Amino acid sequence: MMKRIAIIVSAIAALFAVSCKEKGPQPRQAVPLVYTVARDSSGLGRIVAQAGHAGADGHIVLFGESADGIRLARRFQSTDRIDNIDGRYKRDSLPDFAGETFDVIMDAYNEPYASFLPDSTGLDSLRESAVRGALFAWDSLSKAKIIVFTSSLHSRFGLFDVDTLQQLKGGVCHLVSPVHETLRDAWEGGARNIAVWASAPVRDAGVYEAAFREMGLEGNVTSITPEPALDVCTEFRSLLRQYRVTGRKMDALILDGFGIVDPAPLNSEIPLIRRNAATEEEEAFANMLPQTFRIIEPSACILDAVYGLCRQQNLFTHKIRKPQVRYFVTEESLEGGLQTVPLSAQYVQSEYVPYLN
Repeated sequence: MMKRIAIIVSAIAALFAVSCKEKGPQPRQAVPLVYTVARDSSGLGRIVAQAGHAGADGHIVLFGESADGIRLARRFQSTDRIDNIDGRYKRDSLPDFAGETFDVIMDAYNEPYASFLPDSTGLDSLRESAVRGALFAWDSLSKAKIIVFTSSLHSRFGLFDVDTLQQLKGGVCHLVSPVHETLRDAWEGGARNIAVWASAPVRDAGVYEAAFREMGLEGNVTSITPEPALDVCTEFRSLLRQYRVTGRKMDALILDGFGIVDPAPLNSEIPLIRRNAATEEEEAFANMLPQTFRIIEPSACILDAVYGLCRQQNLFTHKIRKPQVRYFVTEESLEGGLQTVPLSAQYVQSEYVPYLN
């Protein structure tokens, strides 16, 4: 089936010129790949029509850049925060996602996604990569019931295309994004003035600002890239210094990316700023951070969102075994399209994990 997808995806390129003339059903136009697949009554079109219909038997797919998928899979595999019987926040010595299978599709062929910015042709390619990732996730490989797009850039530019494709073909797979989940968590927690610790590409693309508007939320979002420093607390003060010019309180700080910034030293630094306030600048920092200020880390938000979907939509497998993680990597096929190739956990551990925090 993976080879079949590679061949079909390769053939799709020849139809792009015709697809560009089509009009989407919504004011915003999806990328041509969406309409090409939607016209297909078999093959890829049938895969999309069946997306999510496997229900509890489907897998949870993490798609994006390699490091993000590996880090997030580790959290899913080991976390135990909730009682598996009644859903209370209470450890029960059983992994929260017991019985689930997580398929990590590491998009090595397209990463780093920042290389697609900022030209429009590159953005279309980035959006298409999200659609192809979903097609891999819906194939017999995984029959995904939930797809977590780990990239903030996919969340901004590609999620719309994947959602549009499902609407056109009747797919019901749940899509989860770190951008939307962290913003929702901040806003529901009462934050109206939100800062985002983001990389320069995410900041310049206005990822969080655009998502905030599209979600219809009220307030302000400001993405900031701190000046590089030897320690994270110095970078945190750089972020506070840049945010100070807005003249607003900072109700919450979202950390973009998985494992890039450790929130623990930041949470330890805040009481020091409030208690000391030895300089005019530190006093301004202290006044800028209300007592309700929170630092929001995306892994926890993703875990909560996926757990909530599984519980509310009855998507848990209810199998008594440890969570399983399978790894795949995207690469070019012999036919010239893309395919996913399975990797052993041992290979991933030896080739990737030593380089991750």
